[in-house]
Amino acid sequence: MRTHFVIATRGSRLALWQAEHIKNLLQVRAPDACIELSIIKTRGDIILDVPLAKVGGKGLFVKEIEEALLEGKADLAVHSMKDVPMQLPEGLTLGCIPKRENPSDCLLSHKFSGVDKLPAGACVGTSSLRRQAQMLALRPDLRIEALRGNIDTRLRKLESGMYDAIVLASAGIGRLGLEAPCVCELAPEFFLPAVGQGALGIECRSDDAEMLAMLAPLEDHAARVCVEAERGFLAGLKGGCQTPVAGHAWLEDETVILKGLVAEVDGSVLLHDKIAGHHAQARQLGLELAEKILSSGGREILDKIYQHA
Repeated sequence: MRTHFVIATRGSRLALWQAEHIKNLLQVRAPDACIELSIIKTRGDIILDVPLAKVGGKGLFVKEIEEALLEGKADLAVHSMKDVPMQLPEGLTLGCIPKRENPSDCLLSHKFSGVDKLPAGACVGTSSLRRQAQMLALRPDLRIEALRGNIDTRLRKLESGMYDAIVLASAGIGRLGLEAPCVCELAPEFFLPAVGQGALGIECRSDDAEMLAMLAPLEDHAARVCVEAERGFLAGLKGGCQTPVAGHAWLEDETVILKGLVAEVDGSVLLHDKIAGHHAQARQLGLELAEKILSSGGREILDKIYQHA
């Protein structure tokens, strides 16, 4: 039994919280083990002045970390699932997906308590095309401005008056215990989150049986099923963070229900649909929903976006 494990993580406060959370859970399973964190700066952490959609997407947050796993410099990595590319490198696997946090987005402001309370032409900060499209569908008059950086940086920009409001993931705000004078949850019923939002993914080497055995008790069945359905949807669309795509799944007994969205960047068209089926077919259901939306106009929207990327 190994007595020393290394967790690779980004250095942001949220990433460190997530890594420490998993470290503490593992320490309960192996109280005598030495578990340390290895902080790795990724390209996504370095390039902060360009929207993600212009520099390769959220995969920029995991490449260097995955290289550390493959080179044996780390034993596992803790990711936000919405940052994990659809295709993992050969030799790596998602060893577990723990219990999921709130998957929703939230609107934060120093003055305004909801989307409907924002003044005409208000400036809203987000670099997500998914969030941009849905905000503009609700309020076409809003001015959407790019917002990069970690959560603390984004909140400081809001406080400085650069934006009237910003949109962030509820899970990150909750995990760090952060707040703003006005926080309004954008419930998935009317504002679909990113695929995998609120879930953590623990990545390790596929042949590391000992690590996989340690991670097994942390696995949450409902989280795995829902994330698999959502990622199946994204895979079927061949989408990424450079596209206005959203997906949200939930489990009711043995049935997984999945809602998906493809949108015009300006919010002028939102193509919604949903599908339900047995949880064992989660990924296939996601693929089927993707085909339904592609066939109903989604393919033309995405083709147009890719042509101008």
